[in-house]
Amino acid sequence: MTCDRLVCANCAGPVSEARCAVCRAERDRRHRQGPLASLTPTALLALLLTLLAVALLATQAVGV
Repeated sequence: MTCDRLVCANCAGPVSEARCAVCRAERDRRHRQGPLASLTPTALLALLLTLLAVALLATQAVGV
């Protein structure tokens, strides 16, 4: 999730505008995280299963 849609509970402003210290801290924390940090556990599991399926198909194609 990006900061564009988050609303600060402290100042009720958009986090992307960083009106208060809480907004600034959350915006900075989100920008420091890697690209996979915002994925849900379900999405990570789906990605893992997809990679396993591709690896299985690749090993079968090489064996033929």
